[in-house]
Amino acid sequence: MRLDPTTRFLIVLVIGFAAGLIFDRVAGPGWLSRQIAGATRTMVTSVLVGIAGSFIGFDLAEVFRIPAVGYGSLIGAAVGAIVVLWAWRMIR
Repeated sequence: MRLDPTTRFLIVLVIGFAAGLIFDRVAGPGWLSRQIAGATRTMVTSVLVGIAGSFIGFDLAEVFRIPAVGYGSLIGAAVGAIVVLWAWRMIR
């Protein structure tokens, strides 16, 4: 499946945004983070980290040419967002 660059960019952006929101709701910030930074700030950080992860996963899937019925790059974007969000949470 070939998409034009603008459409791919927007899809990867939406995947990262959604992954960040879902991850923030599921994992949630710790009590101390909520007290110091506030819930909105941690949500924005999760969304930004999710977007960065989705672009990393997308690019890695493109480099390794992962086929998944034409959607390998988009699946790579979702997996990349999840992995980077999880790693970010473990580091913090």
